[in-house]
Amino acid sequence: MTSILILNGPNLNLLGTRQPQVYGHTTLADIEALCHQKAAALEIGVAFSQSNSEGALIDMLHAARGSHDGVILNAGAYTHSSIALMDAIASIELPVVELHLSNIHAREAFRHKSYIAPVAIGQICGFGAAGYPLAIDALLGHLRANA
Repeated sequence: MTSILILNGPNLNLLGTRQPQVYGHTTLADIEALCHQKAAALEIGVAFSQSNSEGALIDMLHAARGSHDGVILNAGAYTHSSIALMDAIASIELPVVELHLSNIHAREAFRHKSYIAPVAIGQICGFGAAGYPLAIDALLGHLRANA
């Protein structure tokens, strides 16, 4: 069975209460339930995790190799600062979809630079929680096209 790791970075544990004007009122638990529903409908497996620590995210990416077929990564602010995450993605040799709740290209200039984009198969941003099922569809389509 196809397995996807959905990995969330710093501050995403505060969704629903953190800057709702930017990120909405949907919680991370709501998003996890949405992803499990989507996965069940597609008959695939998903694992869901979140960490505020860059090192923990890197460890989870490393552990994905051999355990999952691909990764959906919302790296939060690490998107714009972490060369280490970029290197980890390049090293695991798994397809990764970069995901953001907000449209990072319509926000502050420092958010326009993504260190993840050059090593991701694609980027989904600006669709709020609906971006997660979109990312699942995109990653699954990529995996099936490259099987």
